Amino acid sequence: MSRTTFTLDDLKRILLEGSGVPEGADLRADILDTDFTDIGYDSLALLETTSRVEREYGIELDETVLGDATTPRAFVDAVGSHLSAQPV
Repeated sequence: MSRTTFTLDDLKRILLEGSGVPEGADLRADILDTDFTDIGYDSLALLETTSRVEREYGIELDETVLGDATTPRAFVDAVGSHLSAQPV
């Protein structure tokens, strides 16, 4: 059974598993609207995160998700929208 929700905590967990915590970053802070680059995650980390989300949730995200989702809020919203559009 695939998961139907994706939260900021899910994103943080997957980021930590795949890329760790960038030096000086505090993932416990309010990072929802902070650009990933300002948190310390580069495009390679986000590519790894996207791949992990796809495998774990059994989905395929559109390539534009990576380019358009520059903040955790945008990424969580994009994944959530994709999950809610999946047939049950």
